[in-house]
Amino acid sequence: MNTIFEEMVKVWPSAIVARTEIYSFTGGLMSEKYIANLDSQGNGPANRFRVGRKIAYPVIDVVKWLESRGSKIKKGPKEYVKKVGALC
Repeated sequence: MNTIFEEMVKVWPSAIVARTEIYSFTGGLMSEKYIANLDSQGNGPANRFRVGRKIAYPVIDVVKWLESRGSKIKKGPKEYVKKVGALC
């Protein structure tokens, strides 16, 4: 079964993601500045590299990194509202 992150790889037109494009790649989940800060702390995606003045990451490493940081939400808002409503 493919995860949503694996689907991102299929639709991205390149084997790399420039740090300046991380916002587009993640659908707005991560900004360029946020990932730069994580990189400076050693918490960003593995295997970043520099091309001229730009920083880039292999797509597969960004996907693995996102998968390691993500978690599935088990209950949606409707279940929560029903549960809270029952307590009132």
